[in-house]
Amino acid sequence: MKMKQQMLIVAALVGAVQIATAGDITGKVTFKGAPAPEQELPLDPGCGKLHSSKPKTRFYAMGAGGELADVFVYVKDGLTGKTFEVPAVAAELDQKGCEYMPYISGLQVKQKLSVKNSDPLMHNVHTQPAAGSANKESNKAQMAGAKAIDYSFDSPEVFLKFKCDVHPWMFAYVSVLEHPFYAVTGKDGTFTIKNVPAGKYTVEAVHRKTHPNGKGEPKEVTVGADGAKVDFVIEKK
Repeated sequence: MKMKQQMLIVAALVGAVQIATAGDITGKVTFKGAPAPEQELPLDPGCGKLHSSKPKTRFYAMGAGGELADVFVYVKDGLTGKTFEVPAVAAELDQKGCEYMPYISGLQVKQKLSVKNSDPLMHNVHTQPAAGSANKESNKAQMAGAKAIDYSFDSPEVFLKFKCDVHPWMFAYVSVLEHPFYAVTGKDGTFTIKNVPAGKYTVEAVHRKTHPNGKGEPKEVTVGADGAKVDFVIEKK
């Protein structure tokens, strides 16, 4: 019993040291090139009634200075042998205005994802993992006002696709990781990956249109108590 108590104390001390030396990875993603113009969504009459103006595709959400939103930035390498508690709070995906919100998001392996339907219309939630993925495809109808459909995924996968077969312009991409160290860039192109343990890592930035296979722009960073900063420039392919 005494030995077990000592081991628990050591583990607690190690955890405390890791927390004390954790830092944030911050940065900014910009786009180089001229993206194709966004196109109006081909809304049917039912979905059209939910908008005062026609929404467009969200392939390249950019600021005036080339700041690129909806880029998934994550720690790709450097965490081998480490395990992380699955968040108790569910991630959320909503169907609103006949679009998935958010368009790009992330969660951990085995974390619950609740998919809601906030529209007064029927949708169906069709998950489409990549070929060869260990994650399972599913296709479920979701009526207006129905309860959320809950999912969890057992295998890491960048850009696991969600679509609606009833409204074929509706897509979202959820990246599944074994750890919580990821972020999605905002409208200003910036991101913050919080509380990364001190160490050396490969951080990768992936954008759905320029990196459809989930292989993006890797950079090496060293995280200390003050964190680390890394910027990315993504070019049109």
